[in-house]
Amino acid sequence: MEISVGDILKLKKQHPCGSKEWEVLRVGADFRIKCKGCGHQIMIARRLLEKNIKEICQAEM
Repeated sequence: MEISVGDILKLKKQHPCGSKEWEVLRVGADFRIKCKGCGHQIMIARRLLEKNIKEICQAEM
């Protein structure tokens, strides 16, 4: 799965703030993602994130 910094991910489950969209801030074995609704940032393991992705919106270059 090709995910890069700046991509917007739509996940299967929503964050408690109601948003399902997350921005990728860091990639590697773990990802740092930021909620587009409230700005909350989390670190999540690659395998957990890839399992929960519904759609990837590519970053604009």
